[in-house]
Amino acid sequence: MNDLFAVLGDPALQQNLLRQTGEHITLSLAAVGLAILAAVPLGIVLTRLERFAEPVMAAVSVLQTLPSLALLAFMIPLLGIGRTPALVALFLYALLPILRNTYTGLREVPANLREAGRGMGMSNLQLLRMVELPVAFPVILTGIRTSAVMVIGWATLAAFVGGGGLGDTILTGFAMVSTPHILAGGIPVTLLALLTDFLLGRLERAGTRQART
Repeated sequence: MNDLFAVLGDPALQQNLLRQTGEHITLSLAAVGLAILAAVPLGIVLTRLERFAEPVMAAVSVLQTLPSLALLAFMIPLLGIGRTPALVALFLYALLPILRNTYTGLREVPANLREAGRGMGMSNLQLLRMVELPVAFPVILTGIRTSAVMVIGWATLAAFVGGGGLGDTILTGFAMVSTPHILAGGIPVTLLALLTDFLLGRLERAGTRQART
């Protein structure tokens, strides 16, 4: 523990950790944000085109089974090194929980609510916007929460392709066989994941209460 405090007391390392934390947050937010923009509309479409739901879900599920380092290595010939291949890989990993929960949440909207909306003369778009999405919101947010926490952990692997983030300090620790450096990079990642899970959990509970009222 004393070694860890000694390493953290280095002003140069402190500056690097601050910079890497910013890079880590930016990369994670970008990946999850892009996944939301892609997966939520796709989930809505799949509830309207049921015959495509199973093959699309299966295709996206395959991405989750690929080893993360293998996927990053596959990206290098296509996109080179840096943040772009890391962002694309994290985006692909983030898709499935959001897509699955969007699809499931919309399918589980009670039929009587849909009928009530139609009885009030709502169009399909109005029904989606005013009834289905608000009711499904807690389930969709659970998928976003799951993806966000996972992406924060996976983003450490961006260091292997020059993508930056807190993985740089962890890799430095491995290279130096320095446990304090590994912890100096790993602890902020854990704290970011816990904070994200806590904040989105609060939002999820608030959405659940709102949907029940």
